[in-house]
Amino acid sequence: MSSLDVANKMEYDERLAHFRQTRLNPFDRGEEEDDPEGGKATHQHETRSELFSGTKTHSSDRTMDLGLAEDHFSRPVGSFVASDIEQLKLAIEECKKLILELPEHSERQKDAVVKLIHLRLKLQELKDPEEEEPNLRIILEHRFSKEKSKSVKQTCDKCSTIIWGLIQTWYTCTGCYYRCHSKCMNQITKPCVRSKVSHQSEYELSICPEIGLDRQDYRCAECRTPVSLRGVPSEARQCDYTGQYYCSTCHWNDTAIVPARVIHNWEFEPRKVCRSSKRYLTLMMPRPVLKLKEINPLLFNFVEELVEIRKLRHDILLMKPYFITCKEAMEARLLLQLQDRQHFVENDDMYSLQDLIDISTGRLSCSLTEIHTTFAKHIKLDCERCQAKGFVCELCKEGDILFPFDSHTSVCHECSAVFHRDCYYDNSTTCPRCARMTDRQQDEKNFSTLVEDDA
Repeated sequence: MSSLDVANKMEYDERLAHFRQTRLNPFDRGEEEDDPEGGKATHQHETRSELFSGTKTHSSDRTMDLGLAEDHFSRPVGSFVASDIEQLKLAIEECKKLILELPEHSERQKDAVVKLIHLRLKLQELKDPEEEEPNLRIILEHRFSKEKSKSVKQTCDKCSTIIWGLIQTWYTCTGCYYRCHSKCMNQITKPCVRSKVSHQSEYELSICPEIGLDRQDYRCAECRTPVSLRGVPSEARQCDYTGQYYCSTCHWNDTAIVPARVIHNWEFEPRKVCRSSKRYLTLMMPRPVLKLKEINPLLFNFVEELVEIRKLRHDILLMKPYFITCKEAMEARLLLQLQDRQHFVENDDMYSLQDLIDISTGRLSCSLTEIHTTFAKHIKLDCERCQAKGFVCELCKEGDILFPFDSHTSVCHECSAVFHRDCYYDNSTTCPRCARMTDRQQDEKNFSTLVEDDA
C-alpha cells in the first residue's frame, strides 16, 4: 500500500470517527431533547455501549453503533464486499439483543425494531441483487408471471421464507397461484396443479388413505426430504386428503374441506392438508365431478336439503326447453342467472364440492329457489308464448293450464304429456295422448300398405 493510500485511509477513519462522535443516534433523540447539554445523552451512549460490548469503552472505540457505525452505511455506493454481509449479520444479532433488553413498548424499542427491519432488508438485498427478469417464464407447465406488487407480504412456496417485494423479484403461476422468488424458480420440482385438474378431474374418495411412513421410505411424499414422527431430522405432517406424510416445507398446516368426508359423512370441518392438495382442492371446488347417486345414494335419505335441491334442479331442466325457444327469454338472458353453475342447466345429478358446501349452509337453497320462482313467473304469467305451451289434463279435462314443473302434476314418461297427479295415478287406462299417437301411427302404416297394394 502506498503512502498516499495510507494517508487517505487515515483521513477517512478520522472523519468517520468524528462523525460517529458528533452525530445524534436516532435511538437517543428523545433523551437528547430532554438534556440539550448532553449529560444524559452521554450516559445513554455509554449504557448502550455496555449492552453491546459488556464493558464501558470510549465512544471512538466502542462496537458498531446501529444505523451509524456500520461501514456499509458510510461507504459510497458500489463498494460492497463480502465482509459487509458478515457485518450486517452481526448488526442484526446485536439489534435483536438490544430489542429484548429495552423496556416494552418504549420509543427506543420501536426504533430498534424499525432498524432491525432495515438491516434485514439490506442483508437480503446483498444476497439477492436485483436483476432484469422476464415478465413470463414457463417451468413444468407453470406459467409464471412477474409480479409488480411491492407492498403485499407473501411467502415463497419453494423455500418457505418471506418474499420482500420491495427488493426481490417474484413470480406467481397464473394457473395454480404458486408463488416463489426468482432465485427459487430453478429449484421447482412440482408440476402445475392446474394441469392435473385438466387431465384428471376426479377426487380421492377414500377418507385419509394412509399408507404409512415405511412405504414412503421415511421421506416427504413430495420433495423426498427425510422425515420422522419424532421430528428428527424433520417433522412429518400428514395430509388428510392424500393420507401421505410431508415435510414442513411442503405442508404448512393449511386446512381445507375434504370431499371424501363430505360425501361419506356429510362432514365439513376443515382438515390439515399439504400445499399441493390445498391448491388442487381449491381449483377443483367449482368443478361438477361428483355423481352422488352412484357414490353414495343413501345420502339423499338422510339429508333433506339434497332432496329439495334435486327437485329444484329437475324443475329447471323442464323449464329449459321453454327458454331456448322463447325470444323474450333469450333477450332477457334468463338462463345466465345460472352461469356460475352451468351444470344445473345440463343435468340434475352432478355436483361440485362448492355445491355441497353451499347446500350445507343453506345458501344454495335460497338462491336456487329465487331463480326457480323467476323462471316459473316468466313461463306462467309474463310470456304469452310460453303460456301457450302449457297442457290441459286430458283425463279430467278440468282445471287450469298445467306445466311439467308444477308440484301437483305428473308427466308421462313416453310422450311428456302433463296431467294432474291424482288423475294420472287413479287412471287405469293408458295415457290418452300415447293412445292417440299409437292410433295415428297405425293409420299411417295402413295407408302405406294400401298404397303399395294399389301399385
